[in-house]
Amino acid sequence: MPSPSKAKGNRFEREIVNTVLSSGFNKCKRAWGSNGAALGMHEEVDVLLGDNFKIQAKCRKKLASFLVPTEHVDAVVCKQDRGETLIIMRFDDWLEERFICSMPEER
Repeated sequence: MPSPSKAKGNRFEREIVNTVLSSGFNKCKRAWGSNGAALGMHEEVDVLLGDNFKIQAKCRKKLASFLVPTEHVDAVVCKQDRGETLIIMRFDDWLEERFICSMPEER
């Protein structure tokens, strides 16, 4: 039996795949054992969306509140000092507006 942390991560990866598939997208795979090598990718890849969009899934008990977009914004853009800029947005919003609509041929 896997550790509770591993089981939680596995559930989250399956949730991502199920959300993508239920949105009408037909190409989404979870890496066996959360190891991208099972998909021919780097070991950090947990989910492969379409043919080449690689996702690493991270599930935490709590995120810093300033990183979570409120109902007043669509995304939070952040960076660490001398680091690259990152964007955080709701998965369903990103899936619908940024990925599926821009790549209908992959569906």
